[in-house]
Amino acid sequence: MAEFVYSAFADEAGKTLAEQLEALGADGMTLIEPRNLDLGNISDYTPDMAREVRKQLDEAGIGVSAVGSGYGKICITDDFAPHFEKFKQTVEVANVLGTDKIRMFSFYMPEGEDPAPYRDEVFERLDRFADYARAHGVWCCHENEKGIFGDVTSRCLDILTTFEGKIKGVFDPANFIQCGVKPLEAYEVLAPYIEYMHVKDARFATGGVVPPGRGDGEVKEILRRFAEKEGTRILTLEPHLKVFDGLSALENVSGSVFSVTEDYVYPTNRAAFDAAAGALFGLLGELGIAR
Repeated sequence: MAEFVYSAFADEAGKTLAEQLEALGADGMTLIEPRNLDLGNISDYTPDMAREVRKQLDEAGIGVSAVGSGYGKICITDDFAPHFEKFKQTVEVANVLGTDKIRMFSFYMPEGEDPAPYRDEVFERLDRFADYARAHGVWCCHENEKGIFGDVTSRCLDILTTFEGKIKGVFDPANFIQCGVKPLEAYEVLAPYIEYMHVKDARFATGGVVPPGRGDGEVKEILRRFAEKEGTRILTLEPHLKVFDGLSALENVSGSVFSVTEDYVYPTNRAAFDAAAGALFGLLGELGIAR
């Protein structure tokens, strides 16, 4: 059986790192997947800036599960060179923060175009990411996301089998729902390659995000199956229940931003975060998985 450890995109609870650390502690989480912090997105942080973050994390007893970067969230036709140079800095940031994982993506496709002709270019770029990261002790962890090359099961599998031993998988049920993919079916195909899971749920009818277990993501069953794996396994909470400052910058500008369903709107970011955490731990309790 897996031993679950709990992380979160805590920028959904508060803008500052201090607010984020307070939320993590209150909800019993020991890890963070840093994304937006006091001075901007983690991908803009220098190693010196990361050292100050590491000091605060260490004082709070919080570790880093992965760097929640947005690498690979440019169009495949965009210039890769500056993107790759910035990635190199973030690999160093990962080392400073004490994590061996960077969450990344496989490039947005031109709207309305078949992804197949872009496969070679996507894979060449992913290879450069992966080779550089592995040379510095870091794993690239690919997340499924609407509109990128690896948005559906078959293309995720193509990436994870081609780059087995170089790139690991991040599984996000809600993102599959956004693509019209049944998450449990995708999980069964991709399970051997999944390094960790983003806990997020949504509904097929609207694409709207709901607390874990309240949507069509079959999150409880996926958690049950994920728990059957051996070793330590990370569950990273990503609520997306209430739009927060900067959310639009995290999603594809062409329109893949998750809608917020009217029956799950919260007065504050912290309330939304706590609701999602409560739903996650409620599901685990139903499965008999102790925190």
